[in-house]
Amino acid sequence: MDRSYIIYKLLRAVFKPLFHILYRPVIVGREYIPKNGAVVVAGNHKHALDPILVDVCTKRVVHTLAKKELHDGRFGAFFRGAGTIPVDLHSAHNPAALDAAIKVLQTGGMINVSPEAKRNYTNELLLPFKFGAAVMSHRTGAPVIPYAITGEYRLFRRGIKIVFGAPVHADGREPDDINRELYDTIAGLLRDTMPDSQRDSRNFTSYDEWRDRS
Repeated sequence: MDRSYIIYKLLRAVFKPLFHILYRPVIVGREYIPKNGAVVVAGNHKHALDPILVDVCTKRVVHTLAKKELHDGRFGAFFRGAGTIPVDLHSAHNPAALDAAIKVLQTGGMINVSPEAKRNYTNELLLPFKFGAAVMSHRTGAPVIPYAITGEYRLFRRGIKIVFGAPVHADGREPDDINRELYDTIAGLLRDTMPDSQRDSRNFTSYDEWRDRS
């Protein structure tokens, strides 16, 4: 058995129950995550704990795309053991990370990616989406399961919520079309899940508006 797989299972055996005790997450729509086969899950990014939240929603091994600094830092062995794939956020393109993710999908694995590429500290509902998830789906045919994370991580109190939506399928479409549907779907999940006060305070920039600015 692969050593990284064993480390991953050991880490999750510790962190999954602990996470539920500490943060009591509300999980909706986890049935959309297939029990086997290639799949990408993608959603908004608001906190460093988001990847763990996604991980505890399924029994599957989740390979998360994470910033390269985590692999190079003092806890690098921990992140490598957890099956994360390093991404250089300072580079416009990350072919090595994309190839590694596609290899996981080609063997029937599961990838978690944040299309915003960084945590959203702005008043925008969503930041512009990178194309990683869409390209993975386009090249492998894997569906993309969108998710929206709302609320706050509060110790020993319910506050954080994740909602999964129906899959976005490649269906032979180009990455831009897949990315647009993914962006609009996640935006819809966020607006449906957020309290009115939070939703009304956020600015929504459409997918095409972001493209026009770039």
